[in-house]
Amino acid sequence: MPEINQNVFNTFPSIVTDRLVLRELNINDSEAVFGMRISKAVNRFIARLVPAGAGDMEILVKQCAAAFTEKRGIAWAGEIKSMPGKIIGTCGYNKIDHDNLRAELGGEMSETYWGRKLAFEATDAIVNFGFESLKLHSLEAKVLPSNRSAIAMLQALGFQQDAYFKDRFMFQQKFYDLAVYSLVK
Repeated sequence: MPEINQNVFNTFPSIVTDRLVLRELNINDSEAVFGMRISKAVNRFIARLVPAGAGDMEILVKQCAAAFTEKRGIAWAGEIKSMPGKIIGTCGYNKIDHDNLRAELGGEMSETYWGRKLAFEATDAIVNFGFESLKLHSLEAKVLPSNRSAIAMLQALGFQQDAYFKDRFMFQQKFYDLAVYSLVK
């Protein structure tokens, strides 16, 4: 019976692409993540509360580390190779479903770096990692239908829309639709 490659969780897996280094998120990244998470532009398509301070991001980093240790998720910090130590975004598997060899993708990027196809490069790398190293069978991404850029990126990577849920969830007293895209190896 196929199963997820558990060896991936022995040491945090860094990924290097043409322009990026995807590495483990750490406490030193808290300020940069805080900056992204308070941005109205970044949060326009992500239903989440704005953090009170960088301390909230330290808690998030610890939760991401625990998810990796418990084999529930993998959170990468993305750096441009020419700017080591400065993250421009995060990406990863928000949830790993071991029984079904499936993971849910998620990510965010500082608006300063939008339009350079860096999100595409990072997502392509973690898709390949998921299929080749982790031995996943499928990936999914949940997006707001209004997030046309994310949907175009997913479609360019071969993802197809599996579902469209009308008024799927409520956030701050407003209902939102949700689209689910998936890619099978």
